[in-house]
Amino acid sequence: MAAATIKFLYRLALVLSVLLTSAAGIVSNTTLVNNGANITDGETMVSDGGSFTLGFFAPTGAPTKRYLGIWFTASPEAVCWVANRDRPLNDTSGVLVFGSARGLLLLDGSGQTAWSSNTTATSAPAVTQLLESGNLVVGEQSSGSILWQSFDHPSNTLLPGMRLGKNPQTGDEWSLTSWRAPNDPSPGDHHLVLDTQALPAAIVLWQGNVKTYTTGPWNGLRFSGIPEIASYSGMLSVQVVVRPDEVAYIVTTMPDAPFSRLVVNDDGTVERLAWEPVSRTWNVWMRSPRDLCDSYAKCGAFGLCNSATASTQFCSCIDGFSPASPSQWYMRETSDGCRRRTPLDCSNGTTTDGFMVLGGVKLPDTDNATVDMSATLEQCRARCLANCSCVAYAAADIRGGGDGSGCVMWTDGVVDVRYVDKGQDLYVRLAKSEFGKQKTAPVTMLCYPSHSRFTHSSSCQLRTI
Repeated sequence: MAAATIKFLYRLALVLSVLLTSAAGIVSNTTLVNNGANITDGETMVSDGGSFTLGFFAPTGAPTKRYLGIWFTASPEAVCWVANRDRPLNDTSGVLVFGSARGLLLLDGSGQTAWSSNTTATSAPAVTQLLESGNLVVGEQSSGSILWQSFDHPSNTLLPGMRLGKNPQTGDEWSLTSWRAPNDPSPGDHHLVLDTQALPAAIVLWQGNVKTYTTGPWNGLRFSGIPEIASYSGMLSVQVVVRPDEVAYIVTTMPDAPFSRLVVNDDGTVERLAWEPVSRTWNVWMRSPRDLCDSYAKCGAFGLCNSATASTQFCSCIDGFSPASPSQWYMRETSDGCRRRTPLDCSNGTTTDGFMVLGGVKLPDTDNATVDMSATLEQCRARCLANCSCVAYAAADIRGGGDGSGCVMWTDGVVDVRYVDKGQDLYVRLAKSEFGKQKTAPVTMLCYPSHSRFTHSSSCQLRTI
């Protein structure tokens, strides 16, 4: 949900809440005027439609630790946001105070601050509201200007309307961090971010400073490594927006769709869960990493992972490449990847190189990629051939059908390539001799995964271009 839409909904909520304001300053159980009102442990604030609740809770198995959080009312264990993640209260004497010069203030029994929203002070009356989206918002009552909102400070959960990404102008980032353990909301080891360094953007999961999983780059319709997104089309609108003040992944719920949330678990998995109100259970719509081929760079540089070949070996080399360390490869240690069998021909501004079209794959990590959204695929090919460091290219946007449009080019190497359902075409540069003894035009070799579970090779057919 765009910031302008959030602001509009918030202003509407303020108008309604002002009409309900009582002499004591309690605007309802959903809104509090900024006049020193508070919520003590045992009291709650509920969104207008009743979907979300703000209050104090103790994780299962840790009754002496109290946290201020927001949870899905129908499923209290589905905690979506926690204020004092790394500073739990030791008893039930905590209080959330509205009206401080610092905005929201969480105090323990001795009056010490356990958490603060650090909202910029304002002389105008302010209102705090828990919206039906699950967003806790502090804003000026008269103008509707948002001073602070929980959606800008995610915990381990991404709700519809939240953003995963970055504001290039301010450097502010919206990311998810796992809990330390199922009963410990303190920040854990796993961190989910939208990588905006190289566009098109990709979602990346880190464990500490080690990259463990990527979705593949955004291709206009979905992340190239998550074909499941196509199945959401009637329920969720998924997009990556690129604006001067934000580069962000945003999910919006379609009318009558079930409530869903994206969660980074303490074990390093990412799940999209959907609520089933009849059975009162959470259905898993998507889980990543889904298999060994989703392990980041499982097969190393120029390696190719196929989850259908577990009976032999998940990894093979892209045609035209051989294992860099054959003995290690034999032992199924494939992280060293593959090396080119025949050097490329690139000198004096001419080349006889061609491209193999590797079909149906998740596109490589974009750390060493450049993009030009205005280029055609044919222009992309020409630019790659003219650059001796360019080793592969692909369409950046497949929304128009056909071969797509836009240009992503990789230099030096490609990693994290695997076969996926509804995957894309990756054009890998090879020396002319790799295509056979062709004496005329350069050729392209089209490759798709073998359907046999007893081979890890791909099947390729030559075609001239």
